[in-house]
Amino acid sequence: MIRIQGLVKRFGPLEAVKKLDLEVRPGEIFGFLGPNGAGKTTTVKMLCGLIKPTEGRVEVAGFDVASRTLDAKRSIGLVPDEPFVYPKLSGAEYLRFIGELYGVPLAEQKRRIPELLEMFELEKWGGELIESYSHGMRQKLVIAGVILHSPKVLLLDEPMVGLDPKSARMAKDIFLTLAKRGTTIFMCTHILEIAEKLCSRIGIMISGELTAVGTLADLRARSQGAPLTGGGWRQGTAVPGGAGSSPLAGGGSGLEDVFLSLTGGREYADLLRNL
Repeated sequence: MIRIQGLVKRFGPLEAVKKLDLEVRPGEIFGFLGPNGAGKTTTVKMLCGLIKPTEGRVEVAGFDVASRTLDAKRSIGLVPDEPFVYPKLSGAEYLRFIGELYGVPLAEQKRRIPELLEMFELEKWGGELIESYSHGMRQKLVIAGVILHSPKVLLLDEPMVGLDPKSARMAKDIFLTLAKRGTTIFMCTHILEIAEKLCSRIGIMISGELTAVGTLADLRARSQGAPLTGGGWRQGTAVPGGAGSSPLAGGGSGLEDVFLSLTGGREYADLLRNL
């Protein structure tokens, strides 16, 4: 559902993404992790056509993002880390705008928009201007808009930022449900617990390079010096079975320990001893 080949993005002398090759399959929740400045958001922007790659090719839902940009964008739902919405629209007007933009039939809009506002506890605010919404409310509105047009591919860049615990749990359950229905989810997050619970595979970016891809068992083996087991894709593990039952879960080191081992994050331990 997502195919990336030789993807490169340069900003002047800075090479933000370096020869990225990756495939993500239908119904898979793929976690895209890495330190700040690793190139994750730049990759997401190239996936959804917001910026053009310097080199390489990106396909989403079978469409080349460079040559069939609108077809690719119709297949994509984007939840950015900063919810960009029109402040002078009401919440209900924003959802109607999204529905019209993606060609959702009017009868379906009339049925689903009130349902989505109620689901995200925004029904009392549906007629209020978005400029009065908190960050978390705007984030919930953006997620509701994505659900409304039912994309084949969902791109999430820190989707839980600003959400209260109840809303965050609901968002996780929504993502799991969408994946079970065949939606491909590509998720960037710094919250490793979320990645460990939701994702069937994980890729780790460091300084623009994809340094490791696989299940938690694969990454654990990599962190301990053993070779990866064929890229980490395993038949039947594309979609987690439910909250807290991810195929990444298992004995031994958790994702946080593996991530710190692979990214050099343990170095601060020595510094802490000197405080």
